[in-house]
Amino acid sequence: MTAPPYSQFRASRSRPAALVALVAAASLVTAFTVPAAAASEATSGKAAAPAQVLPYENAGLPVPGRVADLLGRMTLAEKVGQMTQTERGKVYDDAGLITTWNLGSILSGGGSTPTENTPVAWADMVDRFQKAALATRLHIPLIYGIDAVHGNGNMYGATVFPHNIGLGATRDPALVGEIGHITASETRASGPQWSFSPCICAPQDDRWGRTYEGFGEDPNLVIKMETAIDGLQGPPGHLADRDRVLATAKHFAGDGSTKYGTSTGDYKIDQGISVTNRKDFWRTSLRQYVPAIQKHDVGSVMPSYSSVDWTEDGVGNPIKMHGNKELLTGVLKGSMKFDGFVISDWDGIHQIPGDWPTQVRTGINAGIDMSMEPNTYHQLDTTLSDEVNAGRVPMSRIDD
Repeated sequence: MTAPPYSQFRASRSRPAALVALVAAASLVTAFTVPAAAASEATSGKAAAPAQVLPYENAGLPVPGRVADLLGRMTLAEKVGQMTQTERGKVYDDAGLITTWNLGSILSGGGSTPTENTPVAWADMVDRFQKAALATRLHIPLIYGIDAVHGNGNMYGATVFPHNIGLGATRDPALVGEIGHITASETRASGPQWSFSPCICAPQDDRWGRTYEGFGEDPNLVIKMETAIDGLQGPPGHLADRDRVLATAKHFAGDGSTKYGTSTGDYKIDQGISVTNRKDFWRTSLRQYVPAIQKHDVGSVMPSYSSVDWTEDGVGNPIKMHGNKELLTGVLKGSMKFDGFVISDWDGIHQIPGDWPTQVRTGINAGIDMSMEPNTYHQLDTTLSDEVNAGRVPMSRIDD
């Protein structure tokens, strides 16, 4: 695949103004929704009058129309809540916080499991959180995400597979797809409907400590192994199946091509800077996202903690991926035509330069659709609402 002219990177974006995360959540947890009349009848033992079914609640209507109807009924607070994800530990003891803040998603960080780490305990926990989400005014379900990166390693007894570097060595796309399906089946059976995988980087420096997360250094090999997405999500139209989960292509982009010695953290290369030109960056770090989106229809994309410093623009001006509008909106959502949703990495917005309001508006305006806020979900909600009311984040970005 040859690098496209850079003018294509600036192509105008054309995709429906829809909350794709809402669609994903609704399709994944349809079984949780119970009509109000049926619920009343079940608890009282008496027949209740038929409840009015609003357009967005009617599973027989086309999804775009249902989303438009739901979006038109939502307040700003409800919309911002749907753009917020927090860690399960923050709501475990008080699931009512999910209802209060209209939270759209919960995740389990590394090692964050129910006390009894069993499929039943996981399912009971997710069901309890889901019940709180459905208690909101518009009964919008949430979506629960985990790092099932080589099998569902979060849960005792689940199948654990080799990391991607080992799977890439097999050169067997069908096997990788089958592993994705097994992972999805075991993950979904325990409750979560979303996996933060696969990693489709192409590591260029073996000194990077996360090299094992990639299928290999050759983007062509990575592209072949993107059958993992099909294994997780299933064929088009099958995401609601009980053995499928939403997939996440990560980390967009260049997490595997950073320059040694450029990290601002405790390490020499992780979360560092890709010092490169746009043509080479496309060759090593971007082109594998095209088939992930256009062939495999991946539902979500996660930005990298890393930065890019364009040599043709003059070295010394690195841009954090979480705040890179050129790449997140111009390339990913524009020229690549990604119509899913962008989920930040763990506290990813917090790494953008500037004070907290600047970080929030820069990240959201750059193209982040949901922010992973393990500790500060309420601050995100409040600040983003303030930024919208002040006109610094347009409502069109929230409704996108």
